[in-house]
Amino acid sequence: MFFSLLLTSLLTLVELNCENLFDYRHDSLKQDFEFTPDGDRRWTRTKYWTKLNNTAKSIISCGDADGDWQVPDLVALCEVENDSVMHDLTKRSLLRNANYEYIMTDSPDERGIDVALLYHPGSFAPVNHHALRIKPADGMRPTRDILYVSGRIITGDTLHIFVVHAPSRYGGERHTRPHRKLVADRLCSAIDSLRSVCQEPKIIIAGDFNDYADSPAIMQICSKGMTNISAKATGGNGAEGTYKYKGRWKSLDQIMISAAMEDKLESCRVNDAPFMLENDDKYGGMQPLRTYRAWRYRKGYSDHLPLVARFRLR
Repeated sequence: MFFSLLLTSLLTLVELNCENLFDYRHDSLKQDFEFTPDGDRRWTRTKYWTKLNNTAKSIISCGDADGDWQVPDLVALCEVENDSVMHDLTKRSLLRNANYEYIMTDSPDERGIDVALLYHPGSFAPVNHHALRIKPADGMRPTRDILYVSGRIITGDTLHIFVVHAPSRYGGERHTRPHRKLVADRLCSAIDSLRSVCQEPKIIIAGDFNDYADSPAIMQICSKGMTNISAKATGGNGAEGTYKYKGRWKSLDQIMISAAMEDKLESCRVNDAPFMLENDDKYGGMQPLRTYRAWRYRKGYSDHLPLVARFRLR
């Protein structure tokens, strides 16, 4: 497959929770046995490569907008296991000719899942990056680091990107709400630090926050002068959010931008391409085509649909 990148003033950022993008080898330091050939999912090399190529297809499809296609410039990924997975995705899957490079975290998450940023060197040149560690509260399991990356875009300006995968709601939303507030606190502190050295920083925050747009944690981040551009994002094939739970479309995935990026925003949408959907036989309509539904292997993509934001830089 041949890819080309048009060096235009458009910049496309995609956010996607890959849903358990694990390799099939057991890491003795992590609780990943479920995704091994002998584990409960019977996760084999064949299933792994199907998952990689399906993830690649999801990313490739995000480059289509109004009949004009180009590979997305930036892709914020959640639920990727390790550097080996990212190498296979960028260098050996259907994305191998897209010329993506990547930066990822190495978090203390017990299952071994991390976040990553894919970038195309022709439109984004990293200058600095580091992980922001979240100190767990009492009784809280270690969670994913926040990935911070700054880099030059085609205008010569610096773009600051944060990739987030906040703690889940497992155990109840109210009980786990303080865990996600810790992530919001850390992000707000990082935003304050940027503004102390840069008057109007260009900031994008993207990821799976395990919270909806009107949740306390998201509202706290927005109070720092950030706008949630994904709050009302929908798709063109019936998706009213990125995630469907008991028949209701909602968005746990969010993209937020600083004021310096607002006048550059062209659109923010959910990519609900038909190949990533299946019939929702229980509640009606369509739903994301997952890798597994319960314990049944479906050869699908993810339980989350991608968010796609397009910016015109000049």
